[in-house]
Amino acid sequence: MNSQRAAGLIRCKRDGGELDASALRAVAQGIGDGSWSEGQVAAFAMAVAWRGMSTLECRQFTLALRDSGQCLRWDDLPGPTLDKHSTGGVGDGVSLLLAPLLAACGGYVPMISGRGLGHTGGTLDKLESVAGYDVHPGMARLRQVVEGVGCAIVGQGDELVPADRRLYAVRDVTATVDVAELMVASILSKKLAGGAQALVLDIKIGNGAQLPGVAAARDLAERMLATARGTSLDVRVVFSDMDQLLGREAGNALELRAVLDLLRDRGDNPRLRALTLELAAELLCMGGLSRDRAGAGRRVRAALSSGAAAERFARMVSALGGPADLLERPDAHLESALVQRVVPASASGHVAAVDVRALGQVVVDLGGGRTHPGQAIDHAVGLAEVVGRGDLVDAGQPLAIIHARTAPAADKAEASVRQAFRIAPEAQPCAPLWQWHAPMEQMA
Repeated sequence: MNSQRAAGLIRCKRDGGELDASALRAVAQGIGDGSWSEGQVAAFAMAVAWRGMSTLECRQFTLALRDSGQCLRWDDLPGPTLDKHSTGGVGDGVSLLLAPLLAACGGYVPMISGRGLGHTGGTLDKLESVAGYDVHPGMARLRQVVEGVGCAIVGQGDELVPADRRLYAVRDVTATVDVAELMVASILSKKLAGGAQALVLDIKIGNGAQLPGVAAARDLAERMLATARGTSLDVRVVFSDMDQLLGREAGNALELRAVLDLLRDRGDNPRLRALTLELAAELLCMGGLSRDRAGAGRRVRAALSSGAAAERFARMVSALGGPADLLERPDAHLESALVQRVVPASASGHVAAVDVRALGQVVVDLGGGRTHPGQAIDHAVGLAEVVGRGDLVDAGQPLAIIHARTAPAADKAEASVRQAFRIAPEAQPCAPLWQWHAPMEQMA
């Protein structure tokens, strides 16, 4: 694209103008085909952060991003295509557990996932802890795996939404991760291109979320629903608590191990398990696989406890190039950090507050996240056995266990982890784990 044309579009948005469908298609094309420079992409993202987008602009930009690549259709499948997206959490392994669970219940899940953003982890980064797992399998192989296994968790690849893939990476390092319009366009463009019929959007609320405030989260929910209206995608929104880790681990291989434990009906991750089962039951109802929530709940619990979901996960990993025995022999395939450092509580009492954002940043600083696009990450590092809000601890009891490559890295992380917890004599009230969003039009 002509550089002057790109500058003009950026200037228009920077000065508060509204871009029409043609202009937004030009933006998406320039980002996707590489004719826009990194600086221009960053400038456009910052202009949107400053000036925002109307609902119509956001919908048109979403469709422009979608159309920057190919779109998948699943008309020949015998069941519904279901999907979920999270706005980004710490210790959030729901996607890894949810996809095989839905597949075991008759759904089909072509889940187009992303990498970590800022202090939050990414599903693709977790899967790349597994040697051989192909997160960019190409359209033909993706279709084959979804049709044969029922689920495939992959990245966008070169064919699907290339403009969003590049914009996504730039947002991660330009303080535009939490721009609502860009979040909506990014999420919906991928889901529309992936061919999902029903989507649950999990918006995190709390100090560890990309949008920590309730008002901002509700605004994002309404923007998402307004933008999706008129498309082929049925969307429901749930708010979930990020004032503590969703699971007990933060870090790629560590979180994947926790999911493998849950799939084998082991481990101690009640929040992660409960939220996943809730979202799965809702999606079964949205997809017409269950007539009521009670029946859907029984069905997903049975799929987890019976090992049916574990079997789907194992088949997915193997079909996408990973080891066939990952569930049976995780230690043989998942790397471990050499240094493991316990961070003890300095006093006895109840965990009154957790700085989740700080803990997520600890993982990034250890090497488990990125500070610039394309940066290699260390899948082995992170935090394990992290206590949650309300937990009763004795002085000297572990608040978390640091997994690091070197002792100096563990030393630095230990100081930050200590500061992230506040212990009080009495237990403090905790937010509910989830709350379903009631759209404003339904409340009127």
